Amino acid sequence: MEMTIGSPSTKRPRRPILNFIRRALRNWRERHRHPFNFYIHLLGIPCAVLGVVLFFLLPWYWGVAAIVLGYALQYAGHAVEGNDVGEWAAVKRMLGLPFVGIAPRWQETDAAPHVSART
Repeated sequence: MEMTIGSPSTKRPRRPILNFIRRALRNWRERHRHPFNFYIHLLGIPCAVLGVVLFFLLPWYWGVAAIVLGYALQYAGHAVEGNDVGEWAAVKRMLGLPFVGIAPRWQETDAAPHVSART
């Protein structure tokens, strides 16, 4: 049996979960380009997740404190980056309010003057 390019047997297998994770990580990296924002999220996200666990294992105020600290760190990172925190951007989008998904400094602009080919 001769295999041709594009035949079903040569196509890469579909991996919807893996593709979803790749898109989500690519989107996350695009929204967290500033080094401070990126690294502060490496502290803030685990702190907030740990807060949820602590909420059920220790007195409630330890869990709440960890969640608030984790989100405060992430908020500080987004303030430096210049865009909205992800959850807040989603809420604004659902309500039809304007939000900053990607900081203006990282957006590609069409501000470069066009050179016309007049002769």
